[in-house]
Amino acid sequence: MSNTSTDTPSTDAGDTVETSDDSDGGFRVRRYANYAVLLVLGVLALVAVIRLYFSVSNVITTWVASEYRSLFQAAFNLVVLLATGLGISYQLRRLYG
Repeated sequence: MSNTSTDTPSTDAGDTVETSDDSDGGFRVRRYANYAVLLVLGVLALVAVIRLYFSVSNVITTWVASEYRSLFQAAFNLVVLLATGLGISYQLRRLYG
């Protein structure tokens, strides 16, 4: 007699579907909680970056002689622009391959 499905107990997808339906809601809640945490951390990082930008601008105004301030400010703005450009291109590569 050949080995048929009646000889061994079945562990079809039906059993796993029931357990995945039960845990699917939990997975969804965890995913949304992770997105919420990511959003809060992103807002905090944005506030910190904006404050850092203005603080560095104030440091340039305070510590750099007036004839060189525009040069230092332009160099600082260029560094910020290049950093954001790299960040944007990295994210686009991650999203679109």
